[in-house]
Amino acid sequence: MSNRLRILGIDPGSRLTGFGVLDCNGDKASYVASGSINSIEGGFPDRLKMIFQAVGEIVAEYRPDVVAVESVFMHKNAGSALKLGHARSAAICATFSEEVQVFEYAPREIKQAVVGSGAATKEQIQHMIRHMLALDGAPSPDAADALAAALCHANQRLLRRALGNAAAIAGLK
Repeated sequence: MSNRLRILGIDPGSRLTGFGVLDCNGDKASYVASGSINSIEGGFPDRLKMIFQAVGEIVAEYRPDVVAVESVFMHKNAGSALKLGHARSAAICATFSEEVQVFEYAPREIKQAVVGSGAATKEQIQHMIRHMLALDGAPSPDAADALAAALCHANQRLLRRALGNAAAIAGLK
């Protein structure tokens, strides 16, 4: 059984949706691709369609094994939270053409996994992503957030495996 796993991270937004693709082998993560889906033009339904189509193309091109997506956090503005939820749904639904598992992580959990603080700034996330993945330059804030979601999943996967092994050794399985 291979330890190799391709993770697509998604940072949903109604105007900019970040994506990041990592290949993980054991505890090593390597950068594959990242970017932002610009859905600024047009009405809201048109922007959702752009997100859906672009994520579908990314899934078809990179063929991830799993998707790690940032969950919705409560905005001060309920309308903004609803729009974010719609954008998130469009991105998740675009992955249904492939048999991939979708994992959701809270923004604070993602920041904690990458920076060590759930209150990290976008600049801190960009810096750590650049450092952790040995990138030549910092990715855009949305792409960095998506890569952070993918790294958070990679870390959680290793933790679940270690806990499973520890349970087996202790005779709990």
